[in-house]
Amino acid sequence: MKVAYFVHDLHDAAVARRVSMMQAAGLNPIILGFRRADVVPADIGGAPVVDLGRTADARLGQRAAAILRNLLFGRRIRRAIRDCAIIVGRNLESLILAAESVKSRRNVRLVYECLDIHRTLLGRRLSHRMIQKVERSYLRRVDLLITSSPAFLSNYFLPRMDMTEPPLLLENKVLRIMGSSTRPKLLRDGGPPWTIGWFGMLRCRKSLAILTSLAARSQGRIKVLIAGKPAYSEIDDFDSAVTGVEGLEYAGSYSTGDLAELYRRTHFTWAIDYFEDGLNSAWLLPNRLYEGSFHGSIPIALRSVETGAWLLRRNAGILVDDPVRDLPDFFAALDMAAYDAERTRVERIPPSDLVTRQLDCDRMAAAMMAAR
Repeated sequence: MKVAYFVHDLHDAAVARRVSMMQAAGLNPIILGFRRADVVPADIGGAPVVDLGRTADARLGQRAAAILRNLLFGRRIRRAIRDCAIIVGRNLESLILAAESVKSRRNVRLVYECLDIHRTLLGRRLSHRMIQKVERSYLRRVDLLITSSPAFLSNYFLPRMDMTEPPLLLENKVLRIMGSSTRPKLLRDGGPPWTIGWFGMLRCRKSLAILTSLAARSQGRIKVLIAGKPAYSEIDDFDSAVTGVEGLEYAGSYSTGDLAELYRRTHFTWAIDYFEDGLNSAWLLPNRLYEGSFHGSIPIALRSVETGAWLLRRNAGILVDDPVRDLPDFFAALDMAAYDAERTRVERIPPSDLVTRQLDCDRMAAAMMAAR
């Protein structure tokens, strides 16, 4: 069955992961997307790509104009998706474009994939309320909701949607469809120094400040390894903030194949996020939670948020109320015996809680194809 997958960024690694899941379940996706870079990918995992133009982070007006432009000149979109029975919109801007592109068609399944709740959807300004009104109108047209954390459902979607079908929860697990789900045995140097890894989308200025301070004040007991893509819209001075700082190393961007080596260099994973404190940051379950745990790197998380609740249910991870107050004492007292005990708890997390397998792909496809 052909699937049209509308996405907000063709270069997002999570898009490639979802395409792989669709293909593993026997679906045939075509990707229609905006991009944050100049280069247009010829395909994603072998799936054809329709370029919708370049957009930018934190520029909602420009992104709204890009949606309108594609709607006004939407013949090529409608032609590209004419044989697609399932239409998926990833995030609100993609959902709008997806829904409008098929509004005159019947017997089409409209799926909304939402893995982040943007702060504009929770704000109280007039512009925020207008966006929220738009979202509500499109939520009424959705056949299936896919999201990545139960807290997104309980805190956001369930109060706003009258769902005729149960939502599908797909956590941001490590993709191992065909390969082994056995954890790699990574040999690490003993500590101190203890190395904290902060990998992925680097958009939390407060996390950068805390980690920098921890390393600087630890007298060499703590090092921080940073890798990934900085969000300059949120941390405009990122390059200067990570250059030449004692105890801090920025390893640049990385691919999925680099993860084992990056995590081998760490003892702990920074799974704390303040980017949208009390809102999206409190509800999400980040990729690094699963990646770090899979590779034997002990997650550090806030006790009060969904990430902390996930770890608490599995009796694993370092849970803190205030990392600035709690972590210096924790690391000052940490020895190899205590570290080994913490790592053992992480290694006891069931692989099925950390890894996406064929069963997850089939479950996703079944939900997308329901009633067809």
